[in-house]
Amino acid sequence: MIGAAGKTGRAVTRALTAAGVDVRAAVRSPDSSPRAYAAGARSISVVDLESGAGLEEAVDGVDAVYHLAPNVHPDEVGIAERVGTAVADAGVQRFAFHSVLHPDDASMPHHLRKAEAEHVVRSLLPGATVLRPAAYHQNLLDAARSGRVAVPYSLDAPFTNVDLDDVAEAAASVLTRPGHEGLTLDLAGPEVLTVRDQAVIAGEVLGVPVSAERIQTESWVAGPGAALSAQARSDLLAMFAAYDHHGLVGDATTLRRLLGRSPRTWSDVLRATSE
Repeated sequence: MIGAAGKTGRAVTRALTAAGVDVRAAVRSPDSSPRAYAAGARSISVVDLESGAGLEEAVDGVDAVYHLAPNVHPDEVGIAERVGTAVADAGVQRFAFHSVLHPDDASMPHHLRKAEAEHVVRSLLPGATVLRPAAYHQNLLDAARSGRVAVPYSLDAPFTNVDLDDVAEAAASVLTRPGHEGLTLDLAGPEVLTVRDQAVIAGEVLGVPVSAERIQTESWVAGPGAALSAQARSDLLAMFAAYDHHGLVGDATTLRRLLGRSPRTWSDVLRATSE
């Protein structure tokens, strides 16, 4: 599991562990190891994705690899090439790449890097499976529980957000069961909601008022965006502008088939975390 210490990596690790898989977690530094171990990893490999150091040892002797690159990384394509080459050289039987819904959307530079990374992976590993998840319900969960959902994009843009644990379950299925080789799989939630809709639903489920508020771009740049690199900040500002125009909407059919049930709704996730 490459990228095992982040929230997505930990979720996939938990899902694989629940399926009886021994997970080797590839992390950026030993300081990340406790998070990966807490998610169920059995062993740790320290890997520098920017140089490729440690990759050969990380993939040696494994049956499958799940590759999750750092968010909005400028060298996403180079990382994909280094990981794909190491996996191909090691003769690993199954490989899954964590991409994003609508990677060919030219209005979002970091999506386009995902698209190019997909092409690199396919050229090195024709049997790779590509997963394209929508935005997660969990991205807004803490805000909803605090009573205020504030975002730097339109409150009325449509989204088919998906449960992170559903994505992780689908990833575990792809890595442990045959029949997904060479496929590209969109992973979207089962309902189209705006942020305004999500705030209303959260208030109903949680039993407390939940407001929806749009943050001005300048406030976001001076606040949360200030700690980011110039490139990451630019990527996210482009994403917010794209959301203003068309949100991020996909089809839940593929995820429903992978799970053998309906994907979890925003209400489902809220209820699960409030119990």
